[in-house]
Amino acid sequence: MSSSKKEQVRSMFNHIAYRYDFLNHFLSLGIDKSWRRKTVNAIGKHNPKYILDVATGTGDLAIELLKINPDKITGIDISEEMLRIAKKKTEEKNISHKIDLMIADCEQLPFPDNSFHAASIGFGIRNFENPQKGLDELFRVLDKNGTLAILEFSIPSNKIIKSFYLFYFKNILPMIGRLFSKNKMAYHYLPQSVEAFPYGGKFIEMLEKSGFQNTHARPLSFGIATLYTCNKP
Repeated sequence: MSSSKKEQVRSMFNHIAYRYDFLNHFLSLGIDKSWRRKTVNAIGKHNPKYILDVATGTGDLAIELLKINPDKITGIDISEEMLRIAKKKTEEKNISHKIDLMIADCEQLPFPDNSFHAASIGFGIRNFENPQKGLDELFRVLDKNGTLAILEFSIPSNKIIKSFYLFYFKNILPMIGRLFSKNKMAYHYLPQSVEAFPYGGKFIEMLEKSGFQNTHARPLSFGIATLYTCNKP
């Protein structure tokens, strides 16, 4: 992306927000729901009371996190339209008192040090303009022993699965995405951003550079996605 990636990402998600949930579930054949449940389970082991959900989007992961009974979840995003949909969901489910939603930059978090017991990101870290800076900020706002769980797309290592996956990502997904969202750029950006993302061991190195320990990468669905977990010592 030229100019500011942050501004282009904000604009892109504002444009596709109204179709985002439908396309997420449709294009992933519903598998994204099970991935989110695994992310919630990873965080729930530590019984956090205050959770930060970064790049919360339309709020699916934040809402799923309520199942582990935290006192409060704070969801942040840079897209106003995505947050508008998330807010509507929380109001319809009568859970807005449990989930605070706000516009915020993941690379300049507006929270004091040691504010949260856990943090999560679902399919958002690859959209950061400076992922390392974002991880540094997450380390700062997490309390001692705080847990971080990041769910992100990756590329399967199996050659056969990888070939089918990349064909789908580069040809089928953009075509369907463009048809339903009327946004040509968004679903071409998705496979490009996934291929450019330093998944697996490279991303573990980034987590450790920010100070996180007990880092672990768990491939999901043959490596289509990866769940990264770690904690602040």
